[in-house]
Amino acid sequence: MKSQITLTVNGERHTLEIDSRRTLLDLLRNDLEFAGTHRGCDSGECGACTVHMNGIPVPSCMLLAADCDNTEILTVEGLQPEGDLHPVQRELIEKGGIQCGFCTPGVVMSAVALLDENPNPSEAEVREALAGNLCRCTGYAKIIEAVMSAVEDSG
Repeated sequence: MKSQITLTVNGERHTLEIDSRRTLLDLLRNDLEFAGTHRGCDSGECGACTVHMNGIPVPSCMLLAADCDNTEILTVEGLQPEGDLHPVQRELIEKGGIQCGFCTPGVVMSAVALLDENPNPSEAEVREALAGNLCRCTGYAKIIEAVMSAVEDSG
C-alpha cells in the first residue's frame, strides 16, 4: 500500500509517495541519500540509526516512514549546515572517541539531544543518554570524555 507523506529533513521539506511498510531509515538512506544514518541492528538496540524527530532522539529503523508525516527530522548531516563540525563531533575526533566510525553518527545525535536538553550534564547523565548507543571499538571511555569536553567547551 502506498502513502503520501510530507516531512522536513534537515530544514528541507519533502513530499514523497512511499510504500507504507518502509522505515524512516530506508527513506533517509535510499530515497533522500542521507548516508550518515547507519543501518545496524534493525531492532532499535544499537543506536547507529539515531536521528532527531521533532527534537527527540529516535531509532529510525523502528519508525515507519508513514508515521513520520508532518514531522521534522534532523540527521547528522543537518547538525551544522555550513559544513563546520558540531562541538561533539570535533571533540570525538580530538579525544580519539572514533575508531571505525560506524556508531559515531548515532552517538553524536544522542549526545547533541542531551546537550540541547541539558547543556551541563553530569558524567552519569552523559552515560545514561548514550546507553542505547553500542560501540564495538572504543570501550566508551573516549566517547564519554569527548562529550564531557564538549560540555566544558560550551560552558
